[in-house]
Order: sequence, then C-alpha cells, then structure tokens
Amino acid sequence: MLLKYKNINIHYSDSGKGTALVFLHGFLETSSIWNPFIETLSKKNRVVCIDLLGHGKTECLGYIHTMEDMADAVHAVLSHLKLRKYILAGHSMGGYVALAYAEHYPDNIKGLCLINSSARADSEERKANRDRAIKAVKQNHKAFISMSIANLFAPENRETFSKRIETLKQEALELPLQGIVAALEGMKIRPDREALLHFSPYKKLMILGEKDPVLNYEEIKEQLLDTEVKAVIFDSGHMSFIENESNFLLEIMHFIENM
Repeated sequence: MLLKYKNINIHYSDSGKGTALVFLHGFLETSSIWNPFIETLSKKNRVVCIDLLGHGKTECLGYIHTMEDMADAVHAVLSHLKLRKYILAGHSMGGYVALAYAEHYPDNIKGLCLINSSARADSEERKANRDRAIKAVKQNHKAFISMSIANLFAPENRETFSKRIETLKQEALELPLQGIVAALEGMKIRPDREALLHFSPYKKLMILGEKDPVLNYEEIKEQLLDTEVKAVIFDSGHMSFIENESNFLLEIMHFIENM
C-alpha cells in the first residue's frame, strides 16, 4: 500500500489483527526482509512493515534523511492506520529510527525491540567510515552494495545463506543512489539515545549477534548495564534475524506475549 506524504509515496504493508507490531528494516534493506515472519505473527497480531525513506518503494525526501525524518514518515503511516499503541522492532538503521520515534512519540510506544542496533551515536571513527562509504557509493555503488551485503553475515554463514545474500544484493541494487547516500548522512549525524534504555517505561528487548561484523558486541552489551532491557544473544552476525530465523521468531512472540 502507498501513502502520500510530503509529495512522496511511502510504501507499507498491513496484515492481521491484534497487538500492533511495526517492523523497520535496516540500511540497504526493504520491508520485504520481514516477509518470513508475517504469516505466523499476523495470526494473532497486526503486523505493519514500512519501507523507510529512499528504500524499497518509498521515495526520497531529501539529500539527507535524518533518523527523525524517517521517524516522522513512519508516524505518518501509523497515524493514517489510526494506530495508537504499538511495539516497534527495528534492525540496525531501523533501530536508530525506532529510538528517534520513541523519543519524539513516547506515548505511542508499547514496547521497543532493537535488532543488531545501538543506542549510541556514531564515534568519530564510525563517522569517518560513513564518509568513506559515501565516497565509495558515489564512485561505484554496485561494488559497494555487493561487498556490504555479504559482510553483514558471520563468515561461517555466508555459504549457507548465499541465495538469500544474492536476493538481498539484487534488492539493494534497485535502491536509488540518493537514498543510499541520504541514509548514510542521516546515520552519521544521529544523536546519542542511550538514556532511553535506562529511563523509558515500556518493555525493551535487544537482540545481539556475538559475531556482528558491523557493531561492536562488547560495546552494545555495555549499553545494557544497569538497565531492565532483556538481551537475547545469538551466535551470529549482523543479520541475526535471518541467521537464526526460527529462534528469532520465538523471541519476538515471547516478547509480545509478555507485554
């Protein structure tokens, strides 16, 4: 389905009835990444999956898509659907968007699930890496995408998920260059939101990959100290919901049931 927002189209899907669960995909991904979970989850829940700005079938809004811009676009969809309370689940960049959303629209949040994501701002080193990535994208976005997607998986899982990696690459290659750069620029300037892990009133779940090549596993664990955030740790890479599909589904169902 499409929603007109600020003269662009936002694409989303809406399935089932019950507790509303909103899935937000990561960088270079689309909402179709959640397709393996929709059938099961929508039997008892309302599952909404949204293409973030410049990704999937959602168009670009500008040359920088801040996490706040993306959160506002998500809010437009959820307001259009007349949803008042929901669980937000975001993978990587989708987690950054979920945190921005939780900060700006706290009364709407029933629960928050961060999947291979971080509540901290980019370090100076990561900001420099983003700048290098932007340069690489502008020089040869096909090579950048091809290398980036495979590197999201734990090395020992790359052969097992080779077909899925190829599908993800093909989907990413269809993304507009502007959308890729705008997301990198937006992630680079996002603020620290670690306080939300400590002081927000709703239930929180963080899913981590012990072999995550993108985020520092030990640093993510640090963020959980002195919080009531439930942590689920998988022996996998940055794509833990693909690398551990059935266990991920069980954890999400358990999280919803214990609201």
